[in-house]
Amino acid sequence: MSLPPILKDRLAIPAIAAPLFIVSNPHLVIAQCTSGIVGSFPALNARPAGQLEVWIETIIDALAAWDATHPDRKAAPFAVNQIVHKSNERLEHDLAICVKYKVPIVITSLGAREDVNHAVHSYGGIVMHDIINNRFAHKAIEKGADGLIAVATGAGGHAGILSPFALIQEIREWFTGPLALSGSIATGQAVLAAQAMGADLGYIGSAFIATAEANASEAYKQAIVDGYADDIVYTNLFTGVHGNYLRPSIIAAGLDPDHLPESDASKMNFHEGAKAKAWKDIWGCGQGIGAIKAIEPASTLIARLITQYQTARQALTA
Repeated sequence: MSLPPILKDRLAIPAIAAPLFIVSNPHLVIAQCTSGIVGSFPALNARPAGQLEVWIETIIDALAAWDATHPDRKAAPFAVNQIVHKSNERLEHDLAICVKYKVPIVITSLGAREDVNHAVHSYGGIVMHDIINNRFAHKAIEKGADGLIAVATGAGGHAGILSPFALIQEIREWFTGPLALSGSIATGQAVLAAQAMGADLGYIGSAFIATAEANASEAYKQAIVDGYADDIVYTNLFTGVHGNYLRPSIIAAGLDPDHLPESDASKMNFHEGAKAKAWKDIWGCGQGIGAIKAIEPASTLIARLITQYQTARQALTA
């Protein structure tokens, strides 16, 4: 296993903050990167499309200013998530902006395309691709992705159903490149466990919803704090792709979380006529939220993750 310098030399803990639809924003990304982990956001969070350039400029300028005043503790790199799906009409525009500003890491989801990978490679960037099984992992690497994000059972939002032990083991039989694990990772101990089973990095999402910088309602943040793994419902109703969502938000939408119908997998939105919207009203969330006890700044969360990681590592090697 080997990591490129951009993912090895600038991290205080081997972790990537997952791009959270609606929730992630420049303030959260900057806090993540300056605290020592890869920060990220979905390109589609910047609305209208012209805002994407503003967001990227804001992040680049803030991280450069941080590096100038913290030469011994430079910021981690940032990433932009591109949805590579036919429903994303902004892909070409958003990718061109990423190329223009040489975004160091691009995370691709819901499809793998060689032209997207070539565009990122043209300026020296790297591509990490979301996958839920070994078959999709092979396809992603064959089409030129540099690394993989193994989305195992328990991950927030769109997620797979495979055990992380099985998924990482199968991928590591043939792939030696950068590999991150997603699925209920909300502590430093979980990041270390991901490494122990063969991943290079932990991929942390839901924990960052309950941070001061997150663009989420107070009700959403408090639901993360109050919730446990039993409060997560796995369904494809809201986007056509199976994912994990908070039970209270489904109930608030007037639906029975224990008897949800199947959705049309060819569509990336909720059924017609629905008043509640996926992600905005139906809250994505992973099973690891039992570890989240308070709404706090992202820097405080990351500092705790680092301490937990270091303590766990010392305990295992004692």
